[in-house]
Amino acid sequence: MTKQIHLAAHFPGVNHHTVWTDPSHHADTQSSFASFQHLAATAERGLFDFVFLAEGLRLREHRGRLVDQDVVGRPDTYAVLAALAGVTTTVGLAGTINATFNDPYELARQFATLDHLSAGRAAWNVVTSSDAFHGANFRRGGYLAYPDRYERAREVVEAARALWDAWAPDAIVADAATGEFVRPGSLGTVRTGGRLVDIEAVPTVPRPPQGHPVILQAGDSDGGRELAARVADAVFSRHSELADGQAFYTDVKGRLAAYGRRPEDLLILPAASFVLGDTAAEAEEKLRAIQLQQVRPSVARAFVEQVWNRDLSDHDVDGPLPTVDPLVDAPSITQGRASHFRDPLAIARQWRELSEAKGLSIRELVIQVIGRHSFVGTPQHVAAEIDRYVQEDASDGFILVPHLTPHGLDEFVDTVVPLLQERGTFRTSYEGSTLREHLGLPPADAFGRTLDADVRAS
Repeated sequence: MTKQIHLAAHFPGVNHHTVWTDPSHHADTQSSFASFQHLAATAERGLFDFVFLAEGLRLREHRGRLVDQDVVGRPDTYAVLAALAGVTTTVGLAGTINATFNDPYELARQFATLDHLSAGRAAWNVVTSSDAFHGANFRRGGYLAYPDRYERAREVVEAARALWDAWAPDAIVADAATGEFVRPGSLGTVRTGGRLVDIEAVPTVPRPPQGHPVILQAGDSDGGRELAARVADAVFSRHSELADGQAFYTDVKGRLAAYGRRPEDLLILPAASFVLGDTAAEAEEKLRAIQLQQVRPSVARAFVEQVWNRDLSDHDVDGPLPTVDPLVDAPSITQGRASHFRDPLAIARQWRELSEAKGLSIRELVIQVIGRHSFVGTPQHVAAEIDRYVQEDASDGFILVPHLTPHGLDEFVDTVVPLLQERGTFRTSYEGSTLREHLGLPPADAFGRTLDADVRAS
């Protein structure tokens, strides 16, 4: 059976994938509503399932200074998505919100509100955090032990779902005799007794149009995969090479049966970028230029310093890797949303072997190591490759991350989308109005899902 391709668009943000030095890119576009509006309008014109916003709860620091990519900051996700709800009509609106430092009552209320404002187009990407660097910004402070991150996320999601379910359609009615509004008993109190989440609350927003807003999840560890199988509607995966994608696809979908779910109840949507050209050679040349702009010397040096945990300012990034070993017992010189390597000595050995085998400089190595999967070539080639990945079960579609803000998606929509439509594997019009309908997902209560005993509506 031919599968239909799902596409979403990620707003480029404070990371090395964005080409800051391109003449068409300006730092203030990162917080300009016109930029968000343009990307959302382009995605809607391209009939994408949703637009996707990331989140940063604190500016990253490296060697005691702010990471230069973070200086433009990142606006509040809810405010941006609520504003986009008023200037779009059909495309879904997905936001990343942390389940470690936010509480289920406010999360349920905010996403229910967004779902109402957008007439059923809201999605929540559930992420976690385990470090005190982020925790210092919040009332609780501190941090969660690593194993507790996903346990709390599960309890938060299940409490939020109980709150969405607690306001039934007939919860508030008018008394026929007096004309006064009364609560006939279907507006429930949600009580939880979880180890990490304990609330007693009554919802203040009616049940969302989708029943439950769509739940996305992005964790890749075993705990993250298990959480996705248990509570998510879609996974934002980083496995976008064909073989890796197929292995991830098989693993996560294979976990669904334990929770009474079917393979089609969870979509796998890796992140991917793209570079288009009139010829394959032109596209490869553009890719090389983009990579050199993305991985500037300061980016390459900082990335290697994260592993070596040393000041490497005296090393030429166009030269070889350091001959000294990483410092493994010293405090980290990087804090925040940066890559964390559990075994720096092993990583250093692997990188040295790769660098020596291919004759790579520090910068060239970093380009190879941190480069996001890109579909590179003519529009015809890119359309064929995206279709192949989906039909061969490496994914159910892709969340595309353009390298320019805000016009980076335009070329894909203008050239690749029509080719996918000609193949019959991508829609030619929206067939529904809600995000669940775009994604082909069942109604929120169709799994026969039952809450744990410690989360109940009464």
